[in-house]
Parts: sequence; structure tokens; C-alpha cells
Amino acid sequence: MNVSHTGPHGADATTGAPAGRTTRVAVLVTALLTACIAFQLNASMLSPALKSIEDSLGATSAEIGLTQTAFFTSAALFSLFLPRLGDILGRRKVLVGMLALMAVGCVVAALANSVAVLFLGRVIQGASGPTVPLCLIMLRVEVPEPKRYGTLLGVITAVNGGIAGVDSLGGGYLADHHGFQAVFWAMAVVALIATVMVATMTPETRVPSAHRMDWPGVGLLVVSVGSLLVALNEAGKLEAADWTLAGGLVVVAALAFALFWRTENRSPNPLVATHHLKQRATWATLLTTVLTMTGVFAVMNGLIPSFAQDAQAGLGMSASESAWWTLTPYALAGLAMGPVAGRLAATYGYGRVLRLGLVGSVLSVILMIVTVPADSRVLLLVTSLLVGIAYAGVANIVLNGLGIVLSPKENPGFLPGLNAGAFNLGAGLSFAALYAVKTAMAPSDPSSPGGYVAGMIAGVVILALAIGTSFLIPKPVEAEAHD
Repeated sequence: MNVSHTGPHGADATTGAPAGRTTRVAVLVTALLTACIAFQLNASMLSPALKSIEDSLGATSAEIGLTQTAFFTSAALFSLFLPRLGDILGRRKVLVGMLALMAVGCVVAALANSVAVLFLGRVIQGASGPTVPLCLIMLRVEVPEPKRYGTLLGVITAVNGGIAGVDSLGGGYLADHHGFQAVFWAMAVVALIATVMVATMTPETRVPSAHRMDWPGVGLLVVSVGSLLVALNEAGKLEAADWTLAGGLVVVAALAFALFWRTENRSPNPLVATHHLKQRATWATLLTTVLTMTGVFAVMNGLIPSFAQDAQAGLGMSASESAWWTLTPYALAGLAMGPVAGRLAATYGYGRVLRLGLVGSVLSVILMIVTVPADSRVLLLVTSLLVGIAYAGVANIVLNGLGIVLSPKENPGFLPGLNAGAFNLGAGLSFAALYAVKTAMAPSDPSSPGGYVAGMIAGVVILALAIGTSFLIPKPVEAEAHD
């Protein structure tokens, strides 16, 4: 299994008899799927255990929330350059290193007796940030057929929206019965299994023409995006935010990006060639990803669960009930729809299927808005399912795929890395923007859901903008089937 697949002109390639190749692909997909599950556990399994961590460490909600922010910020920053490093050093080698660091971070967090140690563990876990895009690149090298790749892309990416709710339910059970440490030990075991599987069951692939890493460019891009992410997190605190700090960080982000652009123009081995940044395949894809995430992420991961738990304006559910009625059906729908969406994208066009998912997301959120006054658990479940199908199962899958199929052949790790950063940037913007609208439009009557409705309306408007920018994304001709 441990062979290098490289083409004669610097592009990745594969060879092998059909029967042997089918077996090889099945083994590869098993290993990559395990790696993605390991990453997803780090991203979502801890959510039900946050209260347990607060109580065990004697910390505040804000302090524990900061450790979560540390993980996602770390994941976003590592995503900017590790896929490109995989092009140079070998993707299996980099992915194994990422998973091993994830396991180390889990152990550090499991042994944490203070918020500072937990913070360190979560930052180390964030090295696994680009797991999904790196897996999708490795898969495409092995599976060049558009329809088959689209299907398998959907299978692997679908777990990125939640492992059918098992992650959150399992995390809650372990935290309740064995303490939060058990959650991290479970993550560590899965991460270790994934590390061994990727190391022994996947072929090595790289780009032969890629020889040197542009570390000055990496540093400037990390400073730029990192400053912007921290600024967004600060802005998300709304009235408690330090707006001077947030504004200063935005200025730092802009200056660092200007220096990054200048450095890339002068570098013989740029991390990102600036002519690629000017192409619609790059900026239109990234803009659509940011707008999509901004429009929908905080709706399903913030507003709707909060509405379900709101005893005055909402349904007054407990946290576990809220998960059962909203997040679990949402994740299940996305998991079931993912493989179908990937194949549809390869068959009928990535752009068409993306717009189908975005329009479906808009209509689903509008239906949520219309049914909010009904105070119905069943309607909340149905609309959560619909958003799960349209966003988690279609739009999310296709946007991840576009980052792979539109990346230039000479630098296949460039766009997936930036796209992963765009997902995280959009998630941060979503909480900052939609919650700002919710707070600004909150009615004087605490029993009125007007604030939640206003936040969702803002999400619909932003999703509509994403539909518009999606028309600017060029057609990935080679990734679509032509019968």
C-alpha cells in the first residue's frame, strides 16, 4: 500500500488493474473515513461536556468557551498551509503527523487540571484542521472518475456535519457517567486508530514539481487570517466586546495580507500565486463559502437550539431535548444526503447542485421563520431535517468538493486549504452578525420570538447573496461526467 503515485508532468496519477484498484479504493476510503470521524469527534463530541468541564475545573462559561474558540481558530490556521505542505512532503506523511498531534492534544486535554492546560490541548488538537480537505485530495488522486469520486466525496464529507448525532450523544453520556476526561480519552483512542490506519492503509502521494515551502508567506497569511478570526470572536461578544481591540486586529489583518500579497509576487515558490487569487475559481468559491456559512451556521448551531431551550420565547426544552429535536435530525439528514449530493454534482454539474442546496436552505429557513409562532416541536424537527438535507447534505458537500476540483493542478493543496479557512471564517461571522441582529431587534416582551426571527431573516438575506455569487464560480469541466 505504501507507494508514491506521481505523474510524469508533476501531476498526481494512479495505475493498477481494475479489480485490485477497487479493493485499494475501498481500503483507502475506510482509512480516510476513520480520519474524518476522528476529526469530527474533536469538533463536536465535547459540546455536551462543556458544563462538566466548567464544574470540574472551577471555570466560567467564558473561559471554557475560549478553549473551544482556540480549537477552531487553530484548525483554521493550520488549514491554510498544511495541504500545501502535503503536496511537497507527501500527503500521507502530513496527515499521519496531523492525526498523531491530534491524539497528543487529546491526552493533554484529558490530563488537564486547569483551563490553561486544556487550552493548550485544544490548540494542539487544532493541527488536525485540514483533515477533510487533505483526505479529499488523496481520494481524488486514486479515483479520477467523476461520478465515483463525487459519490465517495459525499460519503467522506458527510461526517463533517456530525456523525448522525452519535458524537454529541456519546459525549454527553461519557461526561455524565465518567467525567469530561473520558470524552478526551475516547477521542484519543479514535485518533490513534486513525493514525495507524492512514499510515498502513493509504498510498503516499505528492506533487513532484513542488519542492520548497514558502514559510514567509505562511507566516503572513496566518497572522492575517488569525487576526481577523480573533477580531470576529471579539465582535461576537457584542456589548461586552472591546471594539478598539477588534478594530486594531482588523487593521493588522489588512496590513499582513498586503505584505503577504507583496511577498507572494516576489517569491520563487509562493504559497499562493497571486494570479490564482485573481481567478473566479478562487475568489468566487471562497466568497460563496463565506456567505453560505455566515447565512446558515449560527441559525442551526445557535439560534434554533437557543429558541428550543428558551422557556419564555421558545419551547422550553432541556439541552438534551433540544439536541434530539434539532441537531440530531439535522446531522442524520446531512449524513444520508451527502453521498447522493456528491454523485448528483458530478452528473448534473457542481454549480446546479450547489444552487439547489442553497435555494433549499433559503426555503427551509423561511419555513422555520413562518412556523416559529406555532411553538411546535414537530415543525421544528421537520424544518431541521430540511436544513440538514439542503445545507449539510448538499451545499456543504458541494462547496467542499469545489475546493478540490477547482484547485490548480500544479498546486492542488492551495484552494482546499483556503476554502477550509473560509468555512471557519464564515462560522465566526455567522455568530457575530446573526446574534448582533438578534440582540438589536430583540422585542421588549421577553415572550416574543422576534429576536430569533430577525436573526434568521438576516441569515436568509445572506444566503440569497451566496446564491448570486455561486453563478460566478466556473464550471469544473474535468470533474463532471460527460455521457
